[in-house]
Amino acid sequence: MKYMDEKNKTKIVRRLKVLEGQVRGLQKMVENDTYCIDVITQTSAVKQGLSNVEDILLENHLDHCVHHQMSSGQSGKAKAEVLKVYKLKRK
Repeated sequence: MKYMDEKNKTKIVRRLKVLEGQVRGLQKMVENDTYCIDVITQTSAVKQGLSNVEDILLENHLDHCVHHQMSSGQSGKAKAEVLKVYKLKRK
């Protein structure tokens, strides 16, 4: 079973590459002794970007994997996975 359609995969990879660049930029900011608030502003942007990636992944999981599990009689597994992700997101 394919876990992700190509459209979502492309979108996620593109966003992760942007985040990779942002993290490298953060490293340079710290190395260059950039003003703390400016660094914190950028870390917040990275966290938001990762949260957006998680949202896409979760939506994809619900649309494909959970739907497949529910339709193939694995509703307990689907429920457990959704609860696990819910608990992770609350931390």
